[in-house]
Amino acid sequence: MRIAHTALWTSDIDAAAHFWKRYFGATVGEEYRSRRRPGFVSRFIHLPESGDQIELMTGPWLPPETPDERIGWDHIAISLGSREAVAALAERCKADGCLKSAPRITGDGFYEAVIVMPDGTPVEITT
Repeated sequence: MRIAHTALWTSDIDAAAHFWKRYFGATVGEEYRSRRRPGFVSRFIHLPESGDQIELMTGPWLPPETPDERIGWDHIAISLGSREAVAALAERCKADGCLKSAPRITGDGFYEAVIVMPDGTPVEITT
């Protein structure tokens, strides 16, 4: 068994696709527009080397974002394979203004940093 893909709602599908392409080297698939659910749009992103996929989804019915409720998952953790890779991407994201928390060793022993997508969805980058 394996996870085929993970999906997340986002308010700006193009900005989300650009985020994954820019910071993770993801390949972005073609836009899909549903005929049965007007306004629904999705795009798959494919992470390099792993074959993992994330489906980005949007629609006009999404609620406005509030500090306590927002679009998307709580977070996803992407393993970059080394502390050096985590530190390098964290530094890039700091310069671009999307670093939420600097690299650190967590209480449960992970070396990670947290970056955020354009809509505020957190993404952990870890070894």
